[in-house]
Amino acid sequence: MSDTDFDIFLVATPGLEAPLAAEAAALGWQPVIQPGGVTIRGTWRDVWRANLMLRGATRVLARIGGFRAMHLAQLDKRARKFPWADLLRPDVPVKVETVCRASKIYHAGAATQRIERAISEELGAPLAADAPITIKVRIEDDLVTFSIDTTGESLHKRGHKEAVAKAPMRETMAAMFLAEMGFNGSQPVLDPMCGSGTFVIEAAEMALGLIAGRSRGFAFQHLANHDLAAIARLATAPRRDASARFFGSDRDPGAIRMSHANAERAGVGGVVSFEACQIADRQCPDCKPGIVIVNPPYGARIGNKGPLFGLHAQMGEVFRTRFQGWRIGIVTSEAGLAKATGLPWQAPGPIVAHGGLKVRLWQTGPL
Repeated sequence: MSDTDFDIFLVATPGLEAPLAAEAAALGWQPVIQPGGVTIRGTWRDVWRANLMLRGATRVLARIGGFRAMHLAQLDKRARKFPWADLLRPDVPVKVETVCRASKIYHAGAATQRIERAISEELGAPLAADAPITIKVRIEDDLVTFSIDTTGESLHKRGHKEAVAKAPMRETMAAMFLAEMGFNGSQPVLDPMCGSGTFVIEAAEMALGLIAGRSRGFAFQHLANHDLAAIARLATAPRRDASARFFGSDRDPGAIRMSHANAERAGVGGVVSFEACQIADRQCPDCKPGIVIVNPPYGARIGNKGPLFGLHAQMGEVFRTRFQGWRIGIVTSEAGLAKATGLPWQAPGPIVAHGGLKVRLWQTGPL
């Protein structure tokens, strides 16, 4: 099974499928964009590599097979004949999640029970709500498709961030917004409202060539075909020298302490600088022009929108007068706040789902 190509679905943050496809293509895959993610073809080595390398995917689903089933008895019989032992271990708990659409089998709960019972009775694997292995089942037009969630905890959890600021930007989103601004590792990056340092640390990791998943574990490590030596080789990459530096500031000294600690754990402390200061006091670093990217408060989650228009106007003035030659990016749910900066925005990017909000990336050319 490990030498045969199969579909691998890379789950994206809704709205960021295109930059994820571009990232997958740059790593040698041939991605096909679909709602909610990107499909590639590959072997289990590609599954391991996708989990380790991709910065924009939130999880990696391996489509391991399926069959047609018109009723629950048929589902039960065919699920018992499925080669679960090729991938699942009898000593590792599993759970099953089922979605039914336009099928004669319409009760997802009953389908889940049949498949779980087939796995536990035929393989001997225990069932558990907090199991490290999740089998995702889709029953559509009477076709049953099995996928394994090979990731476990969402891939935005890189494994080295312990401290998180209020209303944080997820690492997967930060990486894709940086990519949409054309970041390639050679430009300086500055975030003047850095919170726990996500944009700055992510940019530094990319510039240094660090593997996204180097500090964490994955669900695939609990599968029967887990190849420890092969995965260890994939997780090893030479660290590059960064030609640029990466800067963060925040008015909250506690956020700056968090950012410092997170950067040290990520191994990028030598190329990042953080300082506590208000946006009005933010000076341009002494380096070549680069990218300013910021996820400012937009009122939907933190406080009242009223004072935010003044904050954005002030921010726009700071960028216009002190950051000539830099490109500016702002992530916001409020077009009015972006326009309050007075900056010469290009057409905003696609709508992106972020914690129940709909945000967009607004960016300028060089000021």
